[in-house]
Amino acid sequence: MFGLTALDLARIQFGFTVSFHIIFPAITIGMAAYLAVLEGCWLRTQRPVYRDLYHFWSKIFAVNFGMGVVSGLVMAYQFGTNWSFFSEFAGSITGPLLTYEVLTAFFLEAGFLGVMLFGWNRVGPGLHFFATVMVALGTLISATWILASNSWMQTPQGYEIIAGRVVPTDWFKVIFNPSFPYRLVHMSVAAFLATALFVGASAAWHLLRGRDNPAIRKMLSMAMWMLLIVAPIQAVIGDMHGLNTLEHQPAKIAALEGHWENKGEEALPLIVFGWPDMKREETRFAVEIPRLGSLILTHTWDGQIPGLKEFAPEDRPNSTIIFWSFRVMVGLGVLMILLGIWSLILRRGDGLFRSRAFLRAALWMGPAGLIALLAGWYTTEIGRQPWVVYGLQRTADAVSPHGTPELAVMLVLFVVAYFFVFGVGIAYMMRLVRKGPVIGEGKPEPEGGPGREHTPARPLSAVGDDEVLAPNQPAPSRS
Repeated sequence: MFGLTALDLARIQFGFTVSFHIIFPAITIGMAAYLAVLEGCWLRTQRPVYRDLYHFWSKIFAVNFGMGVVSGLVMAYQFGTNWSFFSEFAGSITGPLLTYEVLTAFFLEAGFLGVMLFGWNRVGPGLHFFATVMVALGTLISATWILASNSWMQTPQGYEIIAGRVVPTDWFKVIFNPSFPYRLVHMSVAAFLATALFVGASAAWHLLRGRDNPAIRKMLSMAMWMLLIVAPIQAVIGDMHGLNTLEHQPAKIAALEGHWENKGEEALPLIVFGWPDMKREETRFAVEIPRLGSLILTHTWDGQIPGLKEFAPEDRPNSTIIFWSFRVMVGLGVLMILLGIWSLILRRGDGLFRSRAFLRAALWMGPAGLIALLAGWYTTEIGRQPWVVYGLQRTADAVSPHGTPELAVMLVLFVVAYFFVFGVGIAYMMRLVRKGPVIGEGKPEPEGGPGREHTPARPLSAVGDDEVLAPNQPAPSRS
């Protein structure tokens, strides 16, 4: 198929499924935390706007949660079907970590999700808030175990290799491997930013169409505060993560910077744009800023990092791809910071909700968080190549012995099925977003009783007595 090998097709299939899947957990993590904040504000202030927003976004959360579970199951099966030698080699570590995720996070989420979604008028407010918090906590615990597994594949420790298989010797070192803290925080914050941009874009969409109410305004305001505060923090976290990667995976840093070799003791320039050519071993058409590379990568004025030529050709990641995926992530991060600053400037007066230029920018930035998240995953996963477990097992040695035709057919079926199933789900979710929050949703159901509000027993009993027509009484003229 287009000259691709079985290994290429297996990688593309897994990359395709994980790209679909990661969108849903990211929104789930951010949305669950947002719902917990909304309900907490409702309990503290009793302002109806928080209640209305909670019920609006809880529906979208439910749809997104369901799609995340389904897409995640497919990925788990692929470890056995397409990557059986990886499972045989490292399954004694990755298997238990994924099991812990199910036993802790998934059970916690499943146990309280029903109360969260259907218990608003059926349990007390304290219990319902506790259920919401537990679901939000479950999403973070799930991310913890998944990222512990992925981070171990990037920076393995706490193991021995016995009879050609990895055997854990120290679970504390396995879980808290060198890159784990940075990946966990970086991913969690990315999920919060992606959700904030999604919420802010939906509010901007309604405001641009003239639908202005307290709930819509609160959505936009909360989203922009999150962006203003958290986007700069994410930049600092990313810098710390980069220093950790330079220590443990220097070839990845050299590839994403398009850096091939050092020139004597000369400081490193920052290559803003260019085209890394893997065959010619150079970055063509480079646009550079002198010394800035040393300052960013080593925090010194004239520091250096290993160049790609210091690594054997078969051990080099594909610089052409991750050079640009990294810049997409960073570029969108800069735009997030600028959008947050713009929102702060507009808060004086009523500009935040009236500036059509700002609202259009917020709308267009809606998918930016998810795009940046995907670009970051491509950078870290493609940058790990040619290793599936860094320094221990090559990707070519991990793939199952399938033929190219079988994998090609399966890839086509996956693409068709995913776009149909999840396309319908995403379309339905966006339909809910376009509907917008309903004012007054979530009020307690009428209790009835003498002199108290009650649920009508008959259709016309909801109409005032003076409006109900007596038998044979002519209808009043409407002229």
